[in-house]
Amino acid sequence: MDDFYREIILDHYKNPAYKGKLESSDYEFEDENPLCGDHLHIELKTDDKGVITDAKFDGHGCAISMASADMLLETLIGKTIEDVKQLSKQDILDLLGIELSPVRLKCALLSLKVAKAAAYEMEEAHDDLVE
Repeated sequence: MDDFYREIILDHYKNPAYKGKLESSDYEFEDENPLCGDHLHIELKTDDKGVITDAKFDGHGCAISMASADMLLETLIGKTIEDVKQLSKQDILDLLGIELSPVRLKCALLSLKVAKAAAYEMEEAHDDLVE
């Protein structure tokens, strides 16, 4: 089963549907993983009810961090900003479907950290956002 999830992760890494920049965004944030240098910028566009209508990410990093960002943004379309605030580490792990080492876990959670920081419109992201 891990091979199936690895193929999905590689597909999101090689063919990201949500990589790029929005013409305009309502929420955005960027951060990096200091352990490995992965860098991620996320932009979210919402309607007047706070429902996410479009999302994009840009940055560089390993396959896990970039695939995680693409997979996360795919699931955010149609959800509210409040839904983003409620996401957990387990939600990301469920998306990826494979076990990760502690170092790879930081890579996978970067997208969650940045998306939640954008949702809170914070000036600085904190690791406790992904707990």
